[in-house]
Amino acid sequence: MNEMVGSLTGSLVETATTMGHMTESLTWTWVWIVSVIIFIVWYYFIAMEEKYNINKAKPAMFMWTFLFMLIGVYYAINGMDKTPLEHWLSELILEISEIYFFLFVAMTFIETLIDRRVFEVLKYNLISKWWSYKKLFWVVWSIAFFLSPIADNLTTALILSTVVLTIDKDNKNFLIPCAISIVVAANAWWAWSPFWDITTLMVWAAKKWEFIQFVSLFPASIVWWLITWFLLSKFLPEWKPKLEEWAEKPKLKDWAKVIIGIGIGTIIMAVLSHQLFDFPAMWWMLFWLSVLKLYAYFLKRRRYRITFDIFASIKLIENDTLLFFFGILSAVWALHHLGFLHYIAVLYEYIWQTSWNIWVWFISAVVDNVPVMSAVIKADPSMWLDQWLLITLTAWIGWSLISFGSAAWVWVMGKMKWIYTFQSHMKYFRTVLVWYLFSILVRYVQFEFLWLYIH
Repeated sequence: MNEMVGSLTGSLVETATTMGHMTESLTWTWVWIVSVIIFIVWYYFIAMEEKYNINKAKPAMFMWTFLFMLIGVYYAINGMDKTPLEHWLSELILEISEIYFFLFVAMTFIETLIDRRVFEVLKYNLISKWWSYKKLFWVVWSIAFFLSPIADNLTTALILSTVVLTIDKDNKNFLIPCAISIVVAANAWWAWSPFWDITTLMVWAAKKWEFIQFVSLFPASIVWWLITWFLLSKFLPEWKPKLEEWAEKPKLKDWAKVIIGIGIGTIIMAVLSHQLFDFPAMWWMLFWLSVLKLYAYFLKRRRYRITFDIFASIKLIENDTLLFFFGILSAVWALHHLGFLHYIAVLYEYIWQTSWNIWVWFISAVVDNVPVMSAVIKADPSMWLDQWLLITLTAWIGWSLISFGSAAWVWVMGKMKWIYTFQSHMKYFRTVLVWYLFSILVRYVQFEFLWLYIH
């Protein structure tokens, strides 16, 4: 299995490196300058959605499509070989399709569970205990932390954002800290294991350190998780959510437990097939969606009076959230193709490594940690183990500092429309920055003073 994963990620690093050399010639051309300006301008409109009352998906879609059209025009005008661009677009389309079908199935299951009153029963069971918002926050936080290793951070964000919105759809003092905590808790597991994400897989495949040495980041990850919980809990209201006047205690509709079982099996099999057989996660997701549809058909054929309609659930999927997600992802790919991230690698020649590795969080927060780590591996700076551990940590944590840096952040923003936005997230930025600095401090004491890491 290790050889399989190493071979896969090695080819990804090689592809990123090769394509980086292909696109360096585009830097500081007019298409490079115009693309960066467009990215900044439309990024501003996405961030200021509350001010302009614009759905984030609209500027994201424009930015996504226009940037690649502009690059295509540049290739045509200058008579350049279009093969690199065609290959880049094929890779992007493949990644988008995999994510789309993964989310398509996950959202269908969520809507089906909503129809079966699963979340309504969950809400009643939580609120009827007269738990305060702080205790509910702790429950959501803990579930995110322990669910992420079983599923992934995107699935965790999808499920728990639905749970939080079920508990309370209006209280921003509860919803915004929960939105931040969901992704932070989910990401806390991922920084210290090479099996949870392509970023750590890339570092491992590039042989910058051994598998067991990732565990050295565990203390900083745990501190990151706990400090964030402690600081965010200070913003939560002291009172308890209002218990609605139900005519009677809500009950699960027919077949709900079977659907829950199929949903759990879907997540487990998707993860195992990806890890063991290198299947795209969406492949097994689609297989289990077909199982769910066949189960609904079986119930209908048996002439059960109450059944459920999968296609009705599909109609409720939030396509604007999907389009926003794809727009941000594609725009980052466009900048990466233009060679923008090449300058991240160049900076290693001029800036003190520790200082630069700490500041990598900002670029990771804006443009995603995968292309950032790809650029660093491509530069292959001469760094000791502690520096490679540091940049892995900062790239992961930085992914969570600004609300566009993480796929899970982007998803939760789309789910909590007009509630969790870039502006509302930035109100907590100083708090979030504190736990980032704490995790760096833990890493510094652990490595530089105590030398507590695996050689």
